[in-house]
Amino acid sequence: MIEPFTVGTRAAKQTRPDKNDNAIVYGTGTIGMAAAVALKHLGVKQVMLVDLSDYRLNVAKELGFLTVNSSRDDVRSQAIEAFGKAEYSLHGEAPDTQIFLDAAGHNSILEDFLQFGPVGSRFVTVGVNNSKPQIDFLELIFGSKSVGGSGGYRPEDVQTVFEIMKERQSDLRKMVSQEFDWQDLEKGIQTATDTTISEKVLINYHL
Repeated sequence: MIEPFTVGTRAAKQTRPDKNDNAIVYGTGTIGMAAAVALKHLGVKQVMLVDLSDYRLNVAKELGFLTVNSSRDDVRSQAIEAFGKAEYSLHGEAPDTQIFLDAAGHNSILEDFLQFGPVGSRFVTVGVNNSKPQIDFLELIFGSKSVGGSGGYRPEDVQTVFEIMKERQSDLRKMVSQEFDWQDLEKGIQTATDTTISEKVLINYHL
């Protein structure tokens, strides 16, 4: 669990979190969930997780996060209901959300940020996206917005993860959905790719 948590924690730090911030994290895989946990650890007020998998969103709820299934509900309206309305926005009503973190790697997430990220909001992606989305730089200029990326981690992130796991040890066990012995590696991999039944799958190796 430590390696993906360090990646998620680095992404959370890249958003420059503040105690007055609210955040939306897209993607409830291990890295997205880790980023959400790290954001709370770093002082963010509230975090909402967005995904298509009810199974993973239920795990997020058990960890104390707000959730939205974007296949059924509108993220903008749900975020406004949860966080209130931002004071300044370029495109109508916007949620009081300063942080948008993409842990899924879809262009639609960047589009959400450009459409309803309020003035001064920040977007960081850690999700791998091989496409080349278009960015309107006038949107960034007039909205005082920023777009950035996050990859890998730093030694200090490992220390932060140790602190997180120490303080939330019992909670984080909820992220482990299945465990398989190494003889069942293939089944474990197949299970891990099914987001309707799994969150974090562990493989146990016995010498």
